[in-house]
Amino acid sequence: MARTEYYDDRDAPEPNSLVVAASAVVTDEEGRILLRLLYRRVVGGQLAISDDSTELRFVPEGELDKLPMHHTQRLRLHHFLEEREQPDLG
Repeated sequence: MARTEYYDDRDAPEPNSLVVAASAVVTDEEGRILLRLLYRRVVGGQLAISDDSTELRFVPEGELDKLPMHHTQRLRLHHFLEEREQPDLG
């Protein structure tokens, strides 16, 4: 389902529906983050790339700010790294 992200858009239209969406953070035993956001912990097997991806790898925390991504995705990653008990729902 396509959606438009209006996280901090002052000119966003008035909401007319609620769409449930989720982002998640996957880490390995070294704390590196898997960039393809679903919250799972790898317990075995091989990483495999899907048809809609061009790259799949674990990324150390120090490299996150160097990667291009939507600012709301970056915000969610920083919230995860702050070890918040609750996600920021906006």
